[in-house]
Amino acid sequence: MGHKEPLLSSQNDMGSAYQKLHRYFRRLFKFQQMDFQFALWQMFYLIAAPQKLTRVFRARKNFKSQYARDDPAFLILFAGALTFTSIGFAIMLGYSFIQFLKFLMVEIFLDCIGIGVVIATLLWYVTNKFLKPKNIPQDVEWGFAFDIHLNAFFPPLILLHFVLLIFYNLFLHHEGALSVIFGNSFWLAAAIYYVYITFLGYHSMQILNKINLFLTPIPWLIVLYFITIYRGYNISSAVFTMYRQRVV
Repeated sequence: MGHKEPLLSSQNDMGSAYQKLHRYFRRLFKFQQMDFQFALWQMFYLIAAPQKLTRVFRARKNFKSQYARDDPAFLILFAGALTFTSIGFAIMLGYSFIQFLKFLMVEIFLDCIGIGVVIATLLWYVTNKFLKPKNIPQDVEWGFAFDIHLNAFFPPLILLHFVLLIFYNLFLHHEGALSVIFGNSFWLAAAIYYVYITFLGYHSMQILNKINLFLTPIPWLIVLYFITIYRGYNISSAVFTMYRQRVV
């Protein structure tokens, strides 16, 4: 009898997670029930002041008993932003309509969702296995781990797929130190944004130990940035070349 209680608890947790996921996707096409204004507010602060969203995560837990979003509005707007920036790339790189569709599918299902699932699953496992105290029954939700990835992915999306694209003809197709420094600085800022927002997301739970470990990639990113500058390696030029090859 003593071994049945943990199994029952595990089954309840799985059932609860399934119910939350079911409710989430059931609302995916019910636009009248989505709070797009609040989702836009989150997107703005992800760029301008991401630390303010920590209070939003905690408030969601207090009112809805979960950290993960139950409103698909952010995901809808995120997909719209990714589509819009992909149109910019298609125009800049001279894609045909079919090439644009192929590029968009790769961006959504590989770069955003595919890599996001891998990162979210890895951090979900690491946080629950190594950073959460054993005496705390609450776990890091996988849905919340994926939400953190989407949050962290949004500012780099705007920096690299919108702002940087504006300067493509001005800098990025020219050789020289200025082009390398300018383009690589955008990539450094985007990477630091991703790491910092990921840190803020897990820090908002207040149940994890050694949370500062999430910030340890930043010094290495800075070192890597100076190595690329020293070697004259233009990250933007290399990535745009890869984008062209993707649709061939």
